Amino acid sequence: MKVGIIGTGNMGSVLASSFIESSAVSPSRLMVTNRTLSKAERLQHAYPKLKIGNTPEEVFRFAEIVFICVKPHEFYSLLSTNKNHISKHQLIVSITSPISCEQLEDLLDCNVARAIPSINNRALSGSSLLSFGKNCHTDYREKLLSLMSYISTPLVIDENITRISSDIASCGPAFIGYVLQCFVNSAVNQTDITKAEATQLASDMIIGMGKLLEKDIYTLPTLIQKVCVKGGITGEGIKILSKEVDEVFDHVIKRTHEKYYEECEKVSQQFEVKEELK
Repeated sequence: MKVGIIGTGNMGSVLASSFIESSAVSPSRLMVTNRTLSKAERLQHAYPKLKIGNTPEEVFRFAEIVFICVKPHEFYSLLSTNKNHISKHQLIVSITSPISCEQLEDLLDCNVARAIPSINNRALSGSSLLSFGKNCHTDYREKLLSLMSYISTPLVIDENITRISSDIASCGPAFIGYVLQCFVNSAVNQTDITKAEATQLASDMIIGMGKLLEKDIYTLPTLIQKVCVKGGITGEGIKILSKEVDEVFDHVIKRTHEKYYEECEKVSQQFEVKEELK
């Protein structure tokens, strides 16, 4: 199976590296391209047998499955310009939440799907979120599920939970990473611990916590319960967090959804051009 990736920004690069390092795809059967080719060539320095396409057209002609990893507002132009180079026997995969499979099926006469990755996939871990077009062939569903299972735990989700699922699985590492960095900064500011020491302890803590959850030793509620001994020091810290943090993620989710709907509206305006021209 030959795979293509158009767009080698953060997530496009994560997919390319993860597919190769997990042995999901051999470098010689993976072709990438980018508007700035030097970014694609940097990947080739790491994986010399990786193929570079000079244009999106080359990638569409090469690959059976093509991941589109460009910004949402670039999708329509990219796909409509290259529509004649896309075979009905290919699978086109979007990695961005504001663009639905239905919109892609309205534009293209091929198999379509959406696969939202996570930065955790770079460590061959975490979830990926999959949705399929109504006309996507069963063979391609199975191929994409198999491909993503090399680098993640793929979850097939309904359209109505796309944004919140992405908030947790894809944006979550940045959100939790920011909170953890604030913890480190406060430790350094309030005590004599060095930034290096605090960072090491925080990193070891979050890795160990992940392993407890991974091995089903504790759930999140039982983990809190085990550490938070009644009348102890941890409990005093939890009291502060319950007063000041409980509603924070309500506000985060509200804003990410607002931004999502703004992006959906912009994308819809582009895709509606096709309907007007019919």
